[in-house]
Amino acid sequence: MSEAYVDHFSYAVGDTAQTVLEAVCAGLVRSDERALTQAGFARHHICRNGTTAYELAHRAVSGIKDVLGDIDAIVYSTCLPMNGNVGSYQTYRETRDVKYLMDFPGSHLQTDFDLNNAMVLGLSQQACTSMLGSLYIAKAMMASNDMHRALCVTADRFPENSIYEQSYNLISDGAAACIVSTEPQGFRIVVGHGVTNGALSVSSDDETVGSFFNYAHRVINETLAKARLVMSDIDWIVPQNTNLIAWQIMCNLLAFDYSRVYQPTLSELGHMISGDNIANMKHLAASGKLRSGDKLLLFMAGYGLNWQCVILEKV
Repeated sequence: MSEAYVDHFSYAVGDTAQTVLEAVCAGLVRSDERALTQAGFARHHICRNGTTAYELAHRAVSGIKDVLGDIDAIVYSTCLPMNGNVGSYQTYRETRDVKYLMDFPGSHLQTDFDLNNAMVLGLSQQACTSMLGSLYIAKAMMASNDMHRALCVTADRFPENSIYEQSYNLISDGAAACIVSTEPQGFRIVVGHGVTNGALSVSSDDETVGSFFNYAHRVINETLAKARLVMSDIDWIVPQNTNLIAWQIMCNLLAFDYSRVYQPTLSELGHMISGDNIANMKHLAASGKLRSGDKLLLFMAGYGLNWQCVILEKV
């Protein structure tokens, strides 16, 4: 059985940067400036009218185009179903022909980057956890021994005039990409694990926040058990960009040093939907802080409700 490794992290964000105050004044958030600032947010990024989620994906993959190599599979994940295609809903309404709803971004990505040997898989029901789900799927494909290199991509932008706050977190439009392969470089994917509670799929913000600590603690400990590790074996937690106070509380619950929670993009990017882990990993990989053998725990919570965790080991 082949091991799987992840490397070459890249991300792209919406065209326009706004401060928290600007977002408040524009009516794009529900919370006040003080609450969002205390949570760790300083600004976020939104797309101009006309910029699509696919354009963000293209930008993210362009950042690693020189190292793509021979890709066997593209795992393309979206949080919002409307970002799972680039086809025209209006054209569908006019023609009643559903083929206009099946113009998929993964197909465009394959063509635009000449990845002609790659099969395309779409992932769209894991919300903000879907990039970690992509790593899990890619690792499974590597284990089959007939695939050796996969491009994992996630991209989402909110519809125009949307509220850019979810569960008290400031949202950015964005995309992220990385490569999973059987080549021993970057980070070995030790294990992945996820939990879904569909009964909470339409929870209120307060219900979502209330479930966070219980399920985060559960999925993290189940992931550790799956890898036959304990929390003291983990050198870094690389989380999603959500309220920093929540992670201070989680570290108390996990008996983990909060200074080893690495989310340097929180204040500048906000919560970039499914791409936070990759953005933070890109900075950590370039920081000089890592040593061979270091173990990293990546965590995400998302609507659905979904919770996912992946453990990596620095090569």
